[in-house]
Amino acid sequence: EVQLVESGGGLVHPGGSLRLSCTASGFTLSTAVMSWVRQAPGKGLEWIATIRAIGTTYYAGSVKGRFTISRDNAKNTVYLQLNSLRSDDTAMYYCTKHGFCASESGCQSASQNGYRGQGTQVTVSS
Repeated sequence: EVQLVESGGGLVHPGGSLRLSCTASGFTLSTAVMSWVRQAPGKGLEWIATIRAIGTTYYAGSVKGRFTISRDNAKNTVYLQLNSLRSDDTAMYYCTKHGFCASESGCQSASQNGYRGQGTQVTVSS
């Protein structure tokens, strides 16, 4: 059974940083395509970033240069480093396991389906 457990969220001031973790089980992480998505109150799911099995990464324009997705297959964990946080980054953040994608638009679409964890809340406020 695929399980994804996110952690690391919290309350942070604008300009601050957080590192989110997603611990995976029930499948081989090293061969999986993984993404992070988020959902702000009253809004739909927003794709943020994807990392492919070979390490290729893709980012949404809104987070490019501020967020970094990475993976540690030995620890069965995917990370999302959040820097220079802004109030509009406030959302529930989820990691997802989904099918293959090879472009920003393809990963944005693919990330809407597949498996998703319970999420971790990030609140950016002064």
